[in-house]
Amino acid sequence: MRYMRGYTDSEGESHAEDVELDLVETNYAPPAPAVWASAMFPATGYHFTRVQPGWYGDWHPVPRRQVFILLQGEMEIEASDGTRVRSAPGDILLAEDTWGKGHRSWVVGDKDALLAVVVLPD
Repeated sequence: MRYMRGYTDSEGESHAEDVELDLVETNYAPPAPAVWASAMFPATGYHFTRVQPGWYGDWHPVPRRQVFILLQGEMEIEASDGTRVRSAPGDILLAEDTWGKGHRSWVVGDKDALLAVVVLPD
């Protein structure tokens, strides 16, 4: 499984990288058949967000570490190093650029973007 990670280096520059996540066969909810699952990660809460067409967030860091899961629509993110990533439904972003230049992001097209956001501990 793959997700995109946005992070800040020691100079305050933001970057984006693809991360591969290992899945292991797990008896998650017996007696249901086994599934393939990653390790468990801690979270402090979650919420859902709707972002309307035309929305544009100029350069900003994220307020806290978060995982964004795009459920509907399309968004594009640009890291301060110039890397651009377009996200479609099902894409996952681990946002850890909590300081420095941050990133900018916007809705692509004329459809609302719907996101599930999982807040992570600091």
